[in-house]
This record gives sequence, structure tokens and C-alpha cells, in this order.
Amino acid sequence: MNILLLGSGGREHAMACRIAASERCSKLYVAPGNAGTGEVPKCENVACDPMNFAEVGQFVTSHNVAMVVVGPEAPLVAGIADYFAKETNLKNVMVIGPGASGAQLEGSKDFAKQFMQRHNIPTAAYRTFAASEVEDGVAFLRTLKSPYVLKADGLAAGKGVLIIDNLDEAERELRGMLVDGKFGEASAKVVVEEFLSGVELSVFVLTDGRHYKILPTAKDYKRIDDGDTGPNTGGMGSISPVHFADKPFMQKVEERIVAPTVKGLHDEGIDYKGFIFVGLMAVRNGNTGELEPYVIEYNARMGDPETESVFPRITSDVVDLFEHTWQGNLHQTTVDVDPRTAACVMMVSGGYPGHYEKGKTITGVDQVEGSMVFHAGTRRGADGSLQTAGGRVLCITSLADNMPVAVLKSYQEVEKINWEGCFFRHDIGQDLLKMMI
Repeated sequence: MNILLLGSGGREHAMACRIAASERCSKLYVAPGNAGTGEVPKCENVACDPMNFAEVGQFVTSHNVAMVVVGPEAPLVAGIADYFAKETNLKNVMVIGPGASGAQLEGSKDFAKQFMQRHNIPTAAYRTFAASEVEDGVAFLRTLKSPYVLKADGLAAGKGVLIIDNLDEAERELRGMLVDGKFGEASAKVVVEEFLSGVELSVFVLTDGRHYKILPTAKDYKRIDDGDTGPNTGGMGSISPVHFADKPFMQKVEERIVAPTVKGLHDEGIDYKGFIFVGLMAVRNGNTGELEPYVIEYNARMGDPETESVFPRITSDVVDLFEHTWQGNLHQTTVDVDPRTAACVMMVSGGYPGHYEKGKTITGVDQVEGSMVFHAGTRRGADGSLQTAGGRVLCITSLADNMPVAVLKSYQEVEKINWEGCFFRHDIGQDLLKMMI
């Protein structure tokens, strides 16, 4: 079958590699894609805007596309699955991604928190405030202990969450988000949340609306600088699997979070066919010493850069998994996983996540051996040279029998690549290594 994958980042490059490897895939189109996706066998980049649903629909019809896989969150929140469902000539196209009602899990932090409360899913205490309630928000902040967690209600490209130690600064930031529109429309409402102390991890679920499969766990690194310091980014690297997410812990995750989430969506009449990204905090129980899972956030798609460490470990035919997702019989399939550890390191443009320049010539990618290079923000210049075209540029992923070797291998390959101003963190996975000692 012909398949269309929407998106242009490292997540989409990693997904494209697995989709194109399927015998079920005749041709894979990526809209708009990047320099890396354009080099995947069976793959062709197309100049199609994922947010222009009519344009996407016309392309699907004219190119006999049978399946559309939605990578990023914005088209999902805007309702691309609903658009296809209501169009007579598109309603039978398999769209892997929820409709707008399900995508609210990501599109509105307030909706997600209320959903968790309705279905008794463990999460941090919170309150939500609009601009007219800013003084109430400040008063609520003063009832909490440091650090203070502020979350823009809407989509903010992974940068709308602030964790602040100082109360005065937290109050200023709350006013900046609500009154001054720091994150634009995304911070028209702000969730003020109790801080949970623990270790973060990501759990990925593929669901057909009733049944589900839990995919490999991962941990990503959001801050720009070593030691988890500096501003938030879209992600500076990831590790899969997370060693402390053992069978007893994952049983808690499934029973307390995954199963109630899927059931809750179904009970509320939300037809959900696609990925659920569950961002968790593993919190140590003061009485038993055991790790307990709490939901920090939901996303309605795969994470980035977690996909770059999770998808290389999935050995099942992902197109087959997607087709069963659409058909509602996901329980009839299995997800086979490579037992090795994947470690990915993100290379970014100098100045990211603030101002950065594009068009820098990248060298050394052809020197990488034994590791995967996933393109995130790249393009081909008029002369054919590989150039930077975004903040996050390349992700280098290595598989090995254990995490120290996988991490070391990725950093060895990173050192072969260069462009003016390139930057990367040097401590991906180090926190997990310390926990293992």
C-alpha cells in the first residue's frame, strides 16, 4: 500500500525507517520530510502542508494513499482525523492518530487533568487559572512548597512548562504567561501544579480504542545544558529502555494508568486510534520505599526524541500494527522488541532553544559507522550539501547490549559530525547510570 507520513523531524525519520522496512509498504511519502527522510528506501518527500487538510486530502486521493500516519501534535489537535472521517472520498483511509476530542489529552493540560480526576488516575494536585484569575493563581502559588510548576494549557512546542524554585519569580512568570501572553494563546489558561519529586520516564501506548499495546519505555532529557540545567527544549536525547521500569513497576503503570486511560476514553465516547504518550514521574513511597507512578502529562502522539530510541527497538512490522489499530483488533497482534538498549544524542544549532541561524553546512555524517543518524532539522542546499534547517538538527542513536556501551558509542559517533556552532549535551543517560551503581 501507499502510505503518507506527516511531519519533518527526527521522530518522523525514525518512523519512516520502520514503515518503509515493511513488506506492506509499497511507497512512503513524507510531508514535508527532511534531508534524511528523502534518503530512506521507498521514501519520497512531498511539499504538502500537514496543517492544510484539503491539500493533504487531495494528495491522498491523487496518489492512492491507503494510510496516513500523523507524526506531530498540531494536525491532531486541529482535527485532521475528523476531516478525513467526514469526507466521503477519504473516510476509508486509515488515519493513525486520534480525532480532536482525543487529542485534547495533549491540546489542553486542563482537560487532561480533569480527565485524570474523573478516572482516578494518579497525578499531582493542581488548579487552572485564566487571565482574569491571575491574582487567585498567585494566591494558590503561595500555598505550595517550592519548586513551583506552571504549565501553559495549550500547545507550546514542548516549551510551555516552567519549574521555578523562587516564589517571586514564579509569580512573575505566572503573570507573564496569563497577562503578557508569554506563550501566546497556549497560555490563555495556566495549570499551576504541585511539584512531584522523582525520576521521569515516558511510556508509549498504541491503542485501537479498546485494546492496547505498551511499547518500550524511554527517558528523555529536556533541558539544554548538562545536569538538567538551562531552559527547556524539545529534547536533547533519550534512552530506551528505562532500567527501573521493571515488571512490578510496569504492572502498576498498566493497572493504574494505561488501562483506566483507554477505558476512560472509550467510556466517554472518544474514538481513539493511535498513540498515547504517558509522561510519568516515578515517586519513591516514603513508607514502602517502592516507586509509584504518577502522570505528569499526556501526548497524543509519539515523543521526540524518544521515538529515535524506541522505534529502532521495535522489530514487529509497524504497518501491520497500524492496520490492526485501524481495524480495532490490535489484541490479535504482538509487539516484538529488540532487548538491547538504545541511546540517542541530539545535536542542535548554537543558540537553541533561543535564536539560532540556519543554513550551516554539516560535515561528517558519512563517517558515522554502526549507529543510526536521524535527521531532525536538515535540508539539502542548492549545491547538494547537507545544511541545518532547525534548532534540533541531528540525532545519533546506537544499540548495544547495555546502556554504558550504547551511550559511549553514540558519543563516539557524535564527535565525527560538525557544523559551525553545533552543540550537544555530554551527560545523556548519566543519571540512570548512577542509579544502577
